[in-house]
Amino acid sequence: MSDVNKKVFITGAAGFIGKSLMARYRAMGWTAVGIDFNADPEQGIFCGNLLQPAGWSEHLKDCDLVIHTAALVSNTANWDQAWEVNVKGTRQVLDAAIAAGVNRFLHLSSVAAYGFYFEGCVSEEAPLKPIGNVYVDSKIASEHAVLQAHASGSIDCTIIRPTDVYGPGSRPWVIIPVESIRDNKFILPAYGQGRFSPVYIDNLIDGMVLAAEHEEGKGQIFNIGDGVDLTASEFFAHYYQFLGILKPVKTMSLSLAKGLSYVIQLVAKLTGKASEIGPGTMDMLSRTGSYDISKARQLIGYQPHIDLDAGMERTRVWLVEQGYFQ
Repeated sequence: MSDVNKKVFITGAAGFIGKSLMARYRAMGWTAVGIDFNADPEQGIFCGNLLQPAGWSEHLKDCDLVIHTAALVSNTANWDQAWEVNVKGTRQVLDAAIAAGVNRFLHLSSVAAYGFYFEGCVSEEAPLKPIGNVYVDSKIASEHAVLQAHASGSIDCTIIRPTDVYGPGSRPWVIIPVESIRDNKFILPAYGQGRFSPVYIDNLIDGMVLAAEHEEGKGQIFNIGDGVDLTASEFFAHYYQFLGILKPVKTMSLSLAKGLSYVIQLVAKLTGKASEIGPGTMDMLSRTGSYDISKARQLIGYQPHIDLDAGMERTRVWLVEQGYFQ
């Protein structure tokens, strides 16, 4: 079957990663549809709640592939919220795909599933340990649901664990840091020495497409990153440079940063203003290890083509276009 006769269904289709997937598959000749809270019917994106498949399951008809990117991405959400969206929601999408006769399911997890404190370069074979962080633990549980569906023979599944996804439109690793730096509110824990493993959005999409199309990807888990390991200070220093700020990145100890984050969370709760600055985020920015992408290279031919310099330049151009440096 040629690509022009193929159809993909994407959850979180209006999000940062979902939009890029929709564009890539359409460029490949596929019919691409999806769901999100923000509907755009002209682009094939329909309003849908993961927990209410009756409202969107009709769009799975004749689909060759489902890519599940929708998730509650937060280190400060409560466990019930994370369970409902990241675990129960994943199971609902799996069940809907199986009922519709879809053959392949690609699940977007996260390297956060490894936790934050490990040494060296971790591979997909590393055991996963819940640590009490709602995002980490719910991602581990969501992977279990996917692996169970694959093991039962109900549908062929693949799990993607992306590293730190940046590029035009990324909120956690571009927009929020740039706004915080511009407002003189950006501080890194662990004196900025936490490990950071970027992956440019186009490289991630390359890896996801390869994993979905290769027979070798069935039943597998892949770390997808740029193969670059640097400190958090080194990564975010790019934004200081873009903004023309000559001062070094502000840093503090992890213990002090965690204490400050508790206060910020308390203030956010009292004022009703959501904030991702919490102890879990401080742990994430203080990671001690990196991620091995050799399995994806060897098994599905993944190769990150856009290096950090090129990715950052594309990001800088986008930020200028969006008026962030005015």
